[in-house]
Amino acid sequence: MAIERDNPYGTFNFLVDIGTGDTQSIKAGFQEVSGMNIEVTSADYRNGNDKVNHVRKINGIYKVGDVTLKRGLIGALDLYQWIDEVRLGVQTARRSVTIQLRDETGTSTVMTWKLTNARPMRYTVPAFNAKTGTDVAIEELVLSCEDLQIE
Repeated sequence: MAIERDNPYGTFNFLVDIGTGDTQSIKAGFQEVSGMNIEVTSADYRNGNDKVNHVRKINGIYKVGDVTLKRGLIGALDLYQWIDEVRLGVQTARRSVTIQLRDETGTSTVMTWKLTNARPMRYTVPAFNAKTGTDVAIEELVLSCEDLQIE
C-alpha cells in the first residue's frame, strides 16, 4: 500500500527480505538496492492502406531489469548459499523478494516492491586493497526476476 504525501520520501530507510519472510532477525542490512525497473517494448506497424505516412507504435512484451543488492560483508553465507543452489540446478531456488521503503522514523512502510521468481545470477566478493585502510568490504548479489509489482 503506497502512502501519498506532498514531500518526497528519502531513499535511506528500507528493508529487504530475500525470500525468507523474516525481516525481524536481519543479519546485515543492505546498503544499496538498484536496477529495479520495468521496460515495455514496442513494435512499429503500418497498414499498406493507411492514409497517414507514418507507423503506429504497438505495445509489445515487457521485461524487468536485473536488481543489484549490496551490503557490508559480515561473514554470513546466505547470499552465497542462494547462488550456490542456483548453480547446482535446484529449481526451487526462486524466491519472492520484497523491498520496503520506510518513513523517516523507520516505523512505517510507505511502499513495497515485490520481485517475483527472483534468483541470483551473479555474486561478487569485495575488492581487496591493502592501501585503503578505511574502506568497508561490500558483497554484491545481482538478481534476475520475472516480474516487479508495487504492493
